[in-house]
Amino acid sequence: MSEREGGEEGPILGTPGPQGPADTDRIIDERVDAASTATGSGEDQPAAGGDTSPLPSRIGQAGAPALRETQRGASADPDLRPMRRDSRVGRLPRHPQWMLNQLPVGMLESDFFVRFVSIFQEVGGRLLEDADVIDHLAEVSVTPPAMLPYLASWIGVQSVDASLSEDLQRILVASSAKALAWRGTRRGITSYLKMLSGSEARVEDSGGVWPQGRAPTGPAWMRMEVEHTGHLSDEEFAGLIRDEVPANVRAELWVGNRQIWSNVQEQT
Repeated sequence: MSEREGGEEGPILGTPGPQGPADTDRIIDERVDAASTATGSGEDQPAAGGDTSPLPSRIGQAGAPALRETQRGASADPDLRPMRRDSRVGRLPRHPQWMLNQLPVGMLESDFFVRFVSIFQEVGGRLLEDADVIDHLAEVSVTPPAMLPYLASWIGVQSVDASLSEDLQRILVASSAKALAWRGTRRGITSYLKMLSGSEARVEDSGGVWPQGRAPTGPAWMRMEVEHTGHLSDEEFAGLIRDEVPANVRAELWVGNRQIWSNVQEQT
């Protein structure tokens, strides 16, 4: 233990740090009081808790309350706390005169040179704006419509093209990606039917797990039923479903009491 001037006991090594907001306020008060006391003695005293970080030696008694409130506010206001290095922030906006601001001052005095460089600034700004969003080109919800068929081709979906509405294209790509692991199965086709029609769907098929010698004979078959085709025509709806049915399965597609597609004749 050491003693300060005036017989005041100094900090003990190993003293635990602040245990809460009240303890933090106490330490701030002690540091400010210590700095104010040091003004009269001309020496910087160690603060309570063993913290030897410097404080202004000429703070004065009038400035002590202001410093105390400033330090308290910085510890309480989350906007004033230091930013973590691993925190993710958005890209800062680019200044409209980003290219002109890089020129020497002497060049900015020439009106012709400023207008001449502004041409390249405008063209370069458009290119940089495209580069800024390149990270989002693979996001189905925000990518340009021209990219949707290309994204669909990555997962083997050939039914997405410009003839469909933009919203439907985005739904097809997103839903196909989620159901990719179940494509061609009853679960995958049921989800696909619900997504396209926006209604309940029912799928029956001959697939399953059977004991040895009890598997059904004959060709595989599938019957698909939906209440309606949503905003698609019968031909568009059937064309999208046709690509999801396994090639060796005899399938029928029913909308209510109407059969709109079957590949039975194609299989025979």
